Amino acid sequence: MDAIREAITSGDFAPNQRLVEAELSEQFGASRAAVRNALVQLTTEGLVERIQNRGARVRAVSLQEAIEITEVRMVVEGLCAARAAQRATADEHAELHEIGERMREAVSSGDVLGYSELNKRLHALILRISGQEIAADVLGRLRGQNVRHQFRLAMHPGRPSVSLPQHLAIIEAIRAGDANAAEAAMRTHLGSVIDALPEVDKTQSRFNAL
Repeated sequence: MDAIREAITSGDFAPNQRLVEAELSEQFGASRAAVRNALVQLTTEGLVERIQNRGARVRAVSLQEAIEITEVRMVVEGLCAARAAQRATADEHAELHEIGERMREAVSSGDVLGYSELNKRLHALILRISGQEIAADVLGRLRGQNVRHQFRLAMHPGRPSVSLPQHLAIIEAIRAGDANAAEAAMRTHLGSVIDALPEVDKTQSRFNAL
C-alpha cells in the first residue's frame, strides 16, 4: 500500500488515472488481494475513488477542495510552527538557517525545482521539531490529496520570490523562540497559498485549452 500511496502523492499517477488491480499487482510485485486492500484503504484516505462498474481511479481534487485543505493546513501547521519555536534546539536552529540560506540561493539562481524541494524539507523539519505526531498524520493525508495543486503552485512563475520572505519569516520566528510570531508567519504563508491557488488553476486551465 505504501508504494501505491507514494506513486499517487509523488504525482507518478495522474488525477483520474485508472488503477487496475492486475497491472498494479505486476508493477509492485504484490498479490491481487493485497492491492485490493490497499485501494480500499487509499479510498478512505481520499487518494482513490471507486466508480461503480468502472473500478478505481486516482481522485482528482477540485480547486475548492484544495483551498479547504490549505485552510486546515493553516491551522495545523500554525500550531506546529508555534511548538517548533518552543522546542527547537541549537542544532535545529542551525539546520533551519541552512535551509533558509539555500532557499535564497535557489531563488537567486532561478532553481525552481531545488527551491520546491527545500520548501518540502523546511515544512517537514518544522513538523518534526514540533513533535506533533497527530498533526504529522493529518498533514500527510492532506498533502497527499493536494499534491497536484501544490506542484502547479511551485512551478508558477514568480512564486518562489513571493514565498521566500514568508519562509524566512517563519524560520526567523522559530529561531527566536517566538511561538506567536512563528504561528502568525506560518498562517500568513499558507494564506498566501490560498490566495494564489485560483490564479494558478486559471493559468493551468488556459494552458490545457491550447
